[in-house]
Amino acid sequence: MARDTSSGTPPESVISIIGPGMKVVGDCHTEGTVRIEGLVEGSVRAGKAVVIGKQGTVRGDVHTQDAVVSGHVTGTLVAESRLELQATSQIDGEVRTRRMQLEEGAVLNGTVEMGEKKKPAASSAPAPSQGSGEATTRPAAAAPAR
Repeated sequence: MARDTSSGTPPESVISIIGPGMKVVGDCHTEGTVRIEGLVEGSVRAGKAVVIGKQGTVRGDVHTQDAVVSGHVTGTLVAESRLELQATSQIDGEVRTRRMQLEEGAVLNGTVEMGEKKKPAASSAPAPSQGSGEATTRPAAAAPAR
């Protein structure tokens, strides 16, 4: 009997797998989790998590909530919540995350930005001071004479 796939399983609970020996050229997007044991040449975006196995390679950007990396990433790696770099991992590029666990032996070549996202102020321009003599509006251009 065939399994009913329309059972309403939320996409966050689905795990997509790019197996060993498999090569994906292009972008991968899922609301759930993706496990990469092969090669991805393109961006990877997962709503829940990205797991890159020891033989897994991503040549492109990775964006997710949580990431566990045992393989190789060349590009920007953004883990909104948590990033775990295991001893066999190699990252070449920019890393942005809130929290990171880095095992001894992991290689990280690039920049790291950690912590909470800073919320932008309502306005980055200073408020004009009263009586400063600076005009805040431009005079209208004179109409051409006829």
